[in-house]
Amino acid sequence: MTTEGRFADTVVLVTGGASGIGRAVVERAAREGAKVAIIDKNGEGAIRLAEALQKKGHGAVGLAGDITDADAIANAVEDAVRALGDIGVLVNNAGGTSAQTFDDMDPAHWRADVELNLNGAYFVTRAAVPSMLRRGGGAIVNVATVNGLTSISEPAYSAAKAGLIQFTRQLAVEYGPRGIRANTVIPGSIRTPIWDHRLKDRPNLFDVLQRWYPVGRIGVPDDIAAAVLFLSSAEAGFINGASLVVDGGLMAGLPQMTHDIHEAG
Repeated sequence: MTTEGRFADTVVLVTGGASGIGRAVVERAAREGAKVAIIDKNGEGAIRLAEALQKKGHGAVGLAGDITDADAIANAVEDAVRALGDIGVLVNNAGGTSAQTFDDMDPAHWRADVELNLNGAYFVTRAAVPSMLRRGGGAIVNVATVNGLTSISEPAYSAAKAGLIQFTRQLAVEYGPRGIRANTVIPGSIRTPIWDHRLKDRPNLFDVLQRWYPVGRIGVPDDIAAAVLFLSSAEAGFINGASLVVDGGLMAGLPQMTHDIHEAG
């Protein structure tokens, strides 16, 4: 199946689009014909990526934007619409975590993680929906995590992402009749810069983690970008309010436990 031109004349707005999963979504969407709006707290990185895409003939704009600042992000979305046109696809990708365990967490960490991973997606969506309605509809894809499905670590981040999954369902029901579909992509472990500080201390970390993944590897950003853009496309026109788990089978079972049981026997 070819996807060339799948997003021709479509504006795709991606938060956290300067690196990691967001960058993979941006680059893939551009290759498939989209005009891309890259919003990132790292404004310089967003601008550099947009300029690189422009040199290749793609429509792109890079903007600085802190998604936890409702007014600032509304202005950034407005600037994106002014530059490229009304939004056809919104990808709420930006996120992160500040504390690994409940013991590590104080109220400031809790608020920061919920603000970034749940409230931020609300602020961006609130700013973008009027443009999508003017266009006649579109698609919203929210990027969550398997932490929102089961207890792994990072309690505030995980709780916020679980909330994001439910927020997506609410959007799907309320805006489906008005032409806007909303779905969630739920990644497992993905090789992005967010892991760099851990890999510095434990260079073999991914070798350890991949034992938990039935496909035998850790994911890469393009694995998630492919799922995001599928859900954003006309091919997924009857998919609304769904959660697509893209985790190499991690949530399907406990292969390492099975292995340990058999080894013990």
